[in-house]
Amino acid sequence: MKRTIYIFSDGEIKRKGNTLYFETEEGKKYIPVENTAELFVFGEVIINKRLLEFLTESKIIMHFFNYYGYYIGSFYPREHLNSGYMILKQAEHYLDPEKRILLARKFVNGAIENIKRVLTYYENRGKTLAPFLEKISFLSQSLQNCKDTEQLMAIEGNVREQYYYSFDLILNNEHFIFEGRSRRPPKNRLNALISFGNSLLYTVCLSEIYQTHLDPRIGFLHSTNFRRFTLNLDVAEVFKPIITDRIIFTLVNKGIIKQTHFESKLDGIVLNKKGKEIFVKEMDERLKTTFHHKRLERNISYRTLIRLELYKIEKHLMDEEEYEPFISSW
Repeated sequence: MKRTIYIFSDGEIKRKGNTLYFETEEGKKYIPVENTAELFVFGEVIINKRLLEFLTESKIIMHFFNYYGYYIGSFYPREHLNSGYMILKQAEHYLDPEKRILLARKFVNGAIENIKRVLTYYENRGKTLAPFLEKISFLSQSLQNCKDTEQLMAIEGNVREQYYYSFDLILNNEHFIFEGRSRRPPKNRLNALISFGNSLLYTVCLSEIYQTHLDPRIGFLHSTNFRRFTLNLDVAEVFKPIITDRIIFTLVNKGIIKQTHFESKLDGIVLNKKGKEIFVKEMDERLKTTFHHKRLERNISYRTLIRLELYKIEKHLMDEEEYEPFISSW
């Protein structure tokens, strides 16, 4: 599988013939186009139209984040696998209330089941999480009665609130306390980790959608409106507990991420440059990590797992096989 390039320094990305290089005050660093799938840009980078034309030819996506680590947009090259048929099927399932609620419920159910797997894992290791599991199980019983996506989102929001409060017991670290969900800006270090990690996962899912016939603008749980992309938000719900949250637990419990990796900005708390580099490195390693997939009976990476989830959605839309979200056995 092609690799991801992360750029944290300031400089200029240039094209030279059929190659790319990143030029800074320290010198040039060449980017291997033939095995690069995407660029994550966190630094202040200069680009030009000639570069974008080459990225389109090479089918390389470029994701941009601002100084504070907020995702601000992507250069999404002309879809090379675009399918009019698939777009029509997505629109059909979005416009039909019954078909849409079925898919939307699948995403929420997948997220909740993976949340429960995470909590059960730590409950079995001595953390007193049974009360959270009971509340989440009770809340999830209402999923089948939801008549629209707004009701589904409300339940999902209540489940995640309970789940995030359980982080205090899982982490047991006075420097990383939940204190309620806060965004743009996050009000504390734990919220800064959750927001940054989720943002990274959204863009990873977007990159994987680019490698399928699906259109990222048509989601089902998240409303398709004036936002550029929504399908990646749907798919990410399933994987947040087993990718983003597990990374947070690893970084905090192992003391890899520390107080010194945060700074106060915009009346809130955000990761500093070193903190973002640490999180991105762990995310990249986690996506490359392989595990044994019971159904496939072979080892696959977590990034491949996301791609396979998208293929299952395609089959569902074409009425070949009903979509069932991936549930971790962790």
